Amino acid sequence: MSRSSNLQDVPLPLRGKLSALWASVMFCYIYADYFGLYVPGKLQSMLEGQMRPLGPATQGVLLGTSVMLAIPALMIAVSALFPTQPNRWLNIIFGAVYTGIILLTMWSWAFFVFYGIIEVALTVTIVWCAWSWPRVSSLLQS
Repeated sequence: MSRSSNLQDVPLPLRGKLSALWASVMFCYIYADYFGLYVPGKLQSMLEGQMRPLGPATQGVLLGTSVMLAIPALMIAVSALFPTQPNRWLNIIFGAVYTGIILLTMWSWAFFVFYGIIEVALTVTIVWCAWSWPRVSSLLQS
C-alpha cells in the first residue's frame, strides 16, 4: 500500500469552490490581458488613448471597463461572505453574464480563444454549482 492512499480527501465547502472558481477566472483575465499587450499595435493604440474596439479611452469607458472587471473580483468575496440566497443568485446571474461576455469577446488571437475556453468552462461551472446549491433536508427543517 502506498503512502498516498492514506491521505484523507477533505471536501471543500461550496462557498470555497465558488470563490476558487472566481479567483481562477480573474487570473485568466489578468494573464490574457497581459499577453494582449504583446499584440502588434496594442501598446501604440494605448499610447494614443485608444481602447480597441471601444474607441477613445474616456473616463466613461475606463469606468465601465473597471466596473466590468471589478464584479468578478468582488464575487470571490461575495461567494465566501454573503448569505446563501443572494449568494446563489448573484453567482448564477454573474456567472451567466460573464459567460456571455467571454463568448462575445474571445474571438481574435489564438491565446484569447485558449483563455476564453477556460474562462467559459469556469463560469459555466460557477453557474452549475450555484444552481445545484444543496438544499436543507426536510427532516432538518421540522
